[in-house]
Amino acid sequence: MPASPVAFAKHDHSACSGDILKQADALARTEGLRLTPVRRRTLEILLESHQALGAYEVLERLAEDGFGHQPPVAYRALEFLVEHGLVHRIRRLNAFAACMHPGSPHRPVFFICTGCDTVAEAPGTGVGEAITRAATTVGFSVERMNVEAVGLCPACQECTA
Repeated sequence: MPASPVAFAKHDHSACSGDILKQADALARTEGLRLTPVRRRTLEILLESHQALGAYEVLERLAEDGFGHQPPVAYRALEFLVEHGLVHRIRRLNAFAACMHPGSPHRPVFFICTGCDTVAEAPGTGVGEAITRAATTVGFSVERMNVEAVGLCPACQECTA
């Protein structure tokens, strides 16, 4: 049986999220990005679990932390984080998830569990290459892509068995 993506496996989540935050900080320094307090807190909120959150869920959490109640607060922070590869937009859920590979070029595949709402990001190298080859045959240049698959994670499969 293949190894489960981190989101679906038991792991030390504080180390997982801490490592990603360190990578984000390093990327910000290298790229000269301003990881403002609201942007950093937005990323921290998304790193708290392997679940995608909607913009209004993020906004509620930011408001609890004193960053304001107006939707642009969350939307601007999320837009910045997506633009710089620190967060991905999960279109199927109209939500956002922290990137598990910040700073490394990749075309992610997202596995979305319909049982527990966990979202696992896996590098989609083979899928990305196949789509790029297909795009080339019609003269299309892919700038950004992610693939979203919906199903059940290993734990939810066990519960339904």
